[in-house]
Amino acid sequence: MQTTIDTRQGIRRVLITTLLLNFAVAIGKIVIGTATGAISISADGFHSLMDGSANVIGLFANRIAGKPADENHPYGHRRFETIAALAIGILLLITAGEIITSAIGRFSSGEKPEITPAMFAVLIGTLVINLFLSRYERREGERLKSELLIADAANTGSDVFVTISVLVSMVLVKLGFIWADPAAALLIVVLIGRAAWQIMSKTGGVLVDTAPFHAAELAAFVSEVPSVLRVVRARSRGPADAAQIDIDVEVAPEMTADHTAALSSAIEQKLKQKYNGIAEVEVHFIPALGALPDYVLTARAAADAMGLATHEVRLADAPEGKILEMHVEVPAGQTLGAAHQQVSVLERHVRASLPDVADVVTHIEPALTDEHSPDSLSEDDRIEHAVIALLKEHHPLMGWHHVHASPYDGGFAVTLHVTLPAQIKLEHAHQLAERAEMLVRTEFPKVKRVTIHTEPPEE
Repeated sequence: MQTTIDTRQGIRRVLITTLLLNFAVAIGKIVIGTATGAISISADGFHSLMDGSANVIGLFANRIAGKPADENHPYGHRRFETIAALAIGILLLITAGEIITSAIGRFSSGEKPEITPAMFAVLIGTLVINLFLSRYERREGERLKSELLIADAANTGSDVFVTISVLVSMVLVKLGFIWADPAAALLIVVLIGRAAWQIMSKTGGVLVDTAPFHAAELAAFVSEVPSVLRVVRARSRGPADAAQIDIDVEVAPEMTADHTAALSSAIEQKLKQKYNGIAEVEVHFIPALGALPDYVLTARAAADAMGLATHEVRLADAPEGKILEMHVEVPAGQTLGAAHQQVSVLERHVRASLPDVADVVTHIEPALTDEHSPDSLSEDDRIEHAVIALLKEHHPLMGWHHVHASPYDGGFAVTLHVTLPAQIKLEHAHQLAERAEMLVRTEFPKVKRVTIHTEPPEE
């Protein structure tokens, strides 16, 4: 939040500086143009006056765009800045129309402007100011990621070419080419029209929800996240520096709310690492119909619903059919009969959810708590053991070791090492580690951060 406030204040400072200099330049051009009768200088002066007016609009929009989301604007006020940038483009077109009218009139009258040293002094001075403003606004716009400043920098940049054109036309008029004054004015129209088109095409694209990212690229990227069966739809809208992304993904129907929350977080983190300036990622989950059942996930979901914990879940094939083995943690301090009754209910639920499972074999053990087992494993240790078991189950050929869990952001951060063949490509090693990271975060919502160190075997 503080960063957003600082950004808005930075944009405001740039706009105020630009506003004051633009009005100073405009007054100088209009005064000298009126005094000498040079239509191109007067037109350029009114152009600079329009720039000052655009800065006023920008200040107004910047103040509104910085407001937080509210009931009437649940997505924030960011587009007020886009509308302001569009207004700058419209002002440029209005200026171009006025210059065309004046230039046509000068061609008809043949009136010659008065050329004075003061005229050249004003033009050279404004040229220096415009060069400074254009570079200053573009640099600050890129630093602050403000499309408003970048749009206004393009506007100010056109002033540089305009002033140079006017200077050349005044030299030609001095040499006797009277037509150079209105001709320069028409050249100004071309330059202004080009700047207006660039601004309006960009801002117009944002207002009509042109996608800042390709849907196929988003879908391919999200498909790399473990537990995502298929990306049904990928959409994006808004400016590239404040984009909103909607992702619809198919997942196993057995997934619990905890699992989908972790998967949503993993997708959001992966997208924000790939693209800069993402404001929001919305993930919608669709249960896959007709997909093969996820036996491990189904068993864990059934246990979660009963308030029981499971680990070491394994599916085995036997002559009589599939056998699902798992360790079940029940509250400590109760009798074997009571614990067996709880686990028997769990077994029936699992068999009902997985008709092709011939038998469910459970190993009953007391849940490890400080109250009932003071010398038992800490939660950090339990996370470490569970993470290693999960990774060895899904990636048995990779050498997992030196796992460590520690408190982090209301959950845990896990670090571990993995030994991979020395000849493996670095890109492939990175992909394997990234997939393992997403698997851990998806399966264990309490794990907020995973750091995997890849290394070759010791010689």
